[in-house]
Amino acid sequence: MKTYYIITFGCQMNKADSERLSFYLEKNNFILAKNQFQTDVLIITTCGVRQSAEDRVYSLVHQVKKKNPKTIVVITGCLSERKDVRSRIKNKVDIWLPIKEMASLIPKINNKINNPLIVKDYLSVAPKYESTFSAYVPIGNGCNNFCSYCVVPYARGRERYRSATEIVREVKGLLKNGYKEVVLIAQNVNSYHSGNIDFTRILTKINDLPGDFWIRFVSSHPKDISSKLIAALGQCSKVCEHVHFALQSGDDEILRKMNRQYTASHFQSLVKKIRAVGRKYKPELPVAITTDVIVGFPGETKKQFLQTVKVFKATKFDMAYISQYSPRYGTVSAKMTDDVPKLEKKRRENVLTKVLSQTAGENNKYYLKKVIPVLVEGKNRQGEWYGKTRTYKLVRIIGAPINNLAGNFVMVKINKVRDLTLEGTIMAQYE
Repeated sequence: MKTYYIITFGCQMNKADSERLSFYLEKNNFILAKNQFQTDVLIITTCGVRQSAEDRVYSLVHQVKKKNPKTIVVITGCLSERKDVRSRIKNKVDIWLPIKEMASLIPKINNKINNPLIVKDYLSVAPKYESTFSAYVPIGNGCNNFCSYCVVPYARGRERYRSATEIVREVKGLLKNGYKEVVLIAQNVNSYHSGNIDFTRILTKINDLPGDFWIRFVSSHPKDISSKLIAALGQCSKVCEHVHFALQSGDDEILRKMNRQYTASHFQSLVKKIRAVGRKYKPELPVAITTDVIVGFPGETKKQFLQTVKVFKATKFDMAYISQYSPRYGTVSAKMTDDVPKLEKKRRENVLTKVLSQTAGENNKYYLKKVIPVLVEGKNRQGEWYGKTRTYKLVRIIGAPINNLAGNFVMVKINKVRDLTLEGTIMAQYE
């Protein structure tokens, strides 16, 4: 039997793609190898959002080919169709595989394999889930937004969505197997549509399925967050009190250059509406708002950056993924002058990180001495159990029993709060 190994960089969608690749390979008689250096086939699911992720791919390919030249290296994900990437490592990559062409992988590896699994659409392939209690469920692929800094529309193509019937069938299968958390994912999850079913409707359909489980979804685009969706966030009891949607900048001119199709004030109004609905329908937990932001976009002045700082202070994010702008090959912004010095980008990142630390710390004070549900995920390096709240807060569980708690809901009393984490003890466990 041939062996395979998959390394995944980037977002939840890439992780879901890798899970489907695993199933596809194992159905075609491949077995999982011990590591990337002892495998017949190495698949790297790549991310092109940041230069750092891209550089890690170059390094990894070099290391693998140096230690085992016979390994068949397959590049899929966001870098698979980039001409500059192909040119740079063409002598070390054996197969370039846009994920939508997953069905061609086996023939490319071995033209005479017996009874290969034939697929028309890679999203129709069942995944080999990494977790036994929390699963990513892709509801679509691709993007139509063409933000000026982003490679996703070029790497994944235009938006395509799975039928509601297929999505619900996958979720039902997960619940039948005891899964406790379902995460709906797409590049722009809330633009979902299939026939007359939009994202709010598919969210409601899944919420109405029997069972004790949580629903999350990522990532949302502010321009597609409707009043109907906001109302559903409050009315759907299984939908977690956590919404992630990208701000990217607090300055309207920079947002225009990014082609984001909303203003900073519109973003802030959405936050207010979401939190108001949360207070009305689910007052026991404040809705956590998390976001993405880019500092040092071409032409961003210090005054414009201060607008982002202003929005950060006003919005009081629970978490923010702050990245320094780096030009992405083939995008509109790559043709702009990258005129913010590296040191200044770093300074701006540090400023926002400090604000985030303050606001997230203030938000976390709400949890002190409260007893809240936590889904246990595993153990940390110190041997302590940890998990997440419905609001996506990381919780360290102190003095928990030795028995396996992973995948269980527990009630935890929060005894200590930090900027980005909570700490507590188990009061009860429930199924």
